[in-house]
Formats: sequence, structure tokens, C-alpha cells
Amino acid sequence: MSNLKKLAGQTAIYGISSILGRVINFLLLPLYITYLSKEDLGSFTAIYAFIAFFNIIFTYGMETTFFRFCTGKGLDPEKVYNNVQSLILTTSLSLGAILFLSAEQVSNWMDYPGKAYLFQWTALILTIDAILAIPYAKLRVENKSIQFAMTKLLNILLNVGFNIFFIVFCLHVYKGDYLTGLQPLIASFYHPEWGVDYILLSNLFANALIVPVLFFLSGKFSWNLDKNILGPMWHYALPLLFMGLAGVTNEVFSRFLFEYILPENFYPGLTSREAGGVFGANFKLAIFMNLIIQAFKYAAEPFFFSQSENKNSPLLYATVMHWFIIFCSTLMVFVAVNLNIIGPLILGNKGYNAGTEIVPMLLMGYLMLGVYFNLSIWFKITDRTIYSFYITFTGAVVTILVIVLLVPKLGYIGGALSTLATYVIMSVMCYTFGQKYYPIPYKTTKGVFYLLVAFALSYIGFYIELDSGLFTILLRNGLAFCFLTLIAFLEKKELSLIFQKIKKS
Repeated sequence: MSNLKKLAGQTAIYGISSILGRVINFLLLPLYITYLSKEDLGSFTAIYAFIAFFNIIFTYGMETTFFRFCTGKGLDPEKVYNNVQSLILTTSLSLGAILFLSAEQVSNWMDYPGKAYLFQWTALILTIDAILAIPYAKLRVENKSIQFAMTKLLNILLNVGFNIFFIVFCLHVYKGDYLTGLQPLIASFYHPEWGVDYILLSNLFANALIVPVLFFLSGKFSWNLDKNILGPMWHYALPLLFMGLAGVTNEVFSRFLFEYILPENFYPGLTSREAGGVFGANFKLAIFMNLIIQAFKYAAEPFFFSQSENKNSPLLYATVMHWFIIFCSTLMVFVAVNLNIIGPLILGNKGYNAGTEIVPMLLMGYLMLGVYFNLSIWFKITDRTIYSFYITFTGAVVTILVIVLLVPKLGYIGGALSTLATYVIMSVMCYTFGQKYYPIPYKTTKGVFYLLVAFALSYIGFYIELDSGLFTILLRNGLAFCFLTLIAFLEKKELSLIFQKIKKS
């Protein structure tokens, strides 16, 4: 119970910061919808998918490798940190320089002619992200969750502040709406035709300002490249690199490829890039599940490794998975049945709600990503990371096949199906291999039952529409409370034990 309380406490801290950060960041979406075009949002979706893909190359699995070698190999954590950070600094600066010098070719390839500077900024963002990755991981290993959370939150606040400054403040001053005395100064650097340009520039400024803060918090660093330490780490990390590449294909390629796969005029009145903007905006509505998965991952990865030597760890991992499914399934149902309120509130009335029907599918997809993350502990603590490549490569193939085959026929739904199908298949594969090499007593039947019932109720609630708006809301949320009642009935024994332990403590 104490271990679970520790995990819950760490997840809560990461979760509060993630929720606050994402909510603050999420407020940018209405701002983008108000001030930018659908084409700009399509560019935002595609370029940030590009960034997500190259983030994996720049860090090549070293975060997870750092956790493993800090906690389960008997090495000095400081030596591990110094070597990993030295290696990341060397490779990220080199890769960043290559991308920076190739920016013009990349801009032409991605159909942004004359905008090489966008990919020069992208190269700088990727380099800084990679340089910060291991200091962030060090804070997690040292259980400095508050410092981690506050630094992440500061980064987001800076990013939002720069976005508001460039996209809103500068525009209105430039147009003479207010503070006309500043008009000559703003006009000297402001480009009114820029859209996604200012999103990238804001990101770059925010990341650059956080570098000295995080380096101060992460403590002393000494340059060191010891092949006796880095050699085994590289062998551990290499499969994770390919897993990451395949994983990011699963995660963002549907958004990256969407505008290139969707036939022109599939959605009347929208270009393919504009439709990509609508698709990407609706992905943002799945943020409620995504931020829980992210918060859980921040806390769970070092926690899982720290418990790997405990003889009762398989039972602990199974318990964590069980309550993870219960919590996330409940969240999915409550979000899905209230999308008629959440959707217009966030997306406004500019046509973005046309894709809201894919959101329950995306919520389920992200939930299955969380299930996969729980399942994946077996190959990380048994050093069979090659299986991560097999599983995620299969997922990447599924992602691409579903996008290519279904997006031209189903549009938004085809793109969302790629996310759901991929993570379901990856979870099944990971469970099958894991039970062979590192058996964990998961409550599989009950877990699958909860997932299927929650997914069905999510879509039933989403499509219920009565003449009375109030009765619609009540009936939809009634389904969610029915799901909670079902859980309380099936878990009454476990819940009773938990309450008894809480009273004793």
C-alpha cells in the first residue's frame, strides 16, 4: 500500500503540473482558431509532427536507459548522468547543425518554399529539447517532482506569453487598435503575414530561457565519455531508438500524413491542409486522456525501475495496471459524453466541430497507449528491449497502412482509427510476449471488460440527442454514473480494503 501511495503521490504532483500546464497551453487553441487560418493550423500540425519524430532521433532512447542504469546496474548515478549528458550534448549539437544547414531543402520537401527559417528554428528547438532531456530525467530519478513540475510549468507559461505577445499584442498595436506610440517599434520587427512562424519562434524563446534554470536545478555536471559505461548503455538504448521512431510514427504520423493522403475537395470548402488543421484541432480534445498518461509516465517509469528487485513487484505492477484502467476508463466516459459542451467551448464555431466524432476513438487510443506503457515494463527490466522494436515497428506498419487505406475513404475517422488500431495491436503483442518472459498476474478479463464497456458507453453517450438540452446532458452523464456504479459493485471488496487501510493510516 505504501508503494502505491508513493506512486499516487508522485503522479498527483506530475499530474497537477501537467494539468495546469496543459490547460494553460490548451488556451492557445482558441487563440490560434481566432487569430490564425485553418492553413496555419494545418502547418502547425504537420511541423510539430516533424518535431516529434526528430525528437526521438535526438534523444535515441537515452532517457529510459538513464533510468535503468541509475537504478538497477550498481553504477554511480553521477557517473551515469555525466556520461549520458556528455553524449547527448555531443550528438544533439551535431544533429542540430546538420538540420540547420539543410533547412532550405527540408522546407522545399515539406512544401514550405521560401521558409527555410522555420526549419532552422526547428533545428534549434530540437537541439535544446535534447539537451534538457537528461537533466529533466535526473530530477525524476531523484524524486524532485516539485522542481520538475515547476520548471515544466514555467516553460509553458513562457511559451504562452510569447504566443500572446506576437500573435495578439503585436497585431493590435501594429493595426493601431491601442498603444499607438509603440506602433513604430512593433512595425520594425513584426510580420503580420506570419502565423505558424510565431508559434515556432515562441517555442524557441521559451525553451532557450529554461536552459539555465534546469541546469542549475539538476546540479553539478562534469564532461565525461567513458566507453565502459556508455557501451552497455548504447546496446540497451539502440532498440529503444527504433521503438521510439516506430512509436512516434504511431503517435503523430496520422496528423503529419493526413493532408498529403486526403484527396483534394474531400471536405467541401476545405483544402487538404485546412482539413489537416481541423483534424489536428480535434486531436487536442483528447488532451484530457493524454495529460493523465503523461503524468503517469513521469511518475511510473522511475518507480517501476526502483521496484524491479522486489519479489512482489509483479503483483504490484498488476495492481497498478488494474486501477489505471479503472481511472482512465471512467475519465474517458465522462469526457466523451460531455463533448457537446467541451467541443464548442474550445473549438468555437469556425467549422472545427466537424471532426468531434473522432474524439471518443482518440480517447480510447490514448488509453490503450497508457495500457501499453504499463505492459512494457517487462522488457525494460529484463533488458529484452529488442522486443520494443518488434512491437512498435508492427504498430508503425499498422499506422501507415490504416492511414493510406482508410483516410482517402473515411477522412477524419480513418485517421483516428489508425491511432486506436495501432495501440490495441501493440498492447496485445506486448501482453503476449510479456506473459512468456516475465509473467505478471494482470486481471485481464476484468480489465478488457471495463475497456469495452467504457468505449461503448462513450459513443452511445456522444450520439444521444434529445429535444431538451438539459435532458440530453442528464441522460449522457447518467451513463457515466452507471459505469461508476458498475465499478463500485465489481470492486466492492478491493474498495472496502482500501478504505480500511486509509482509516488505519
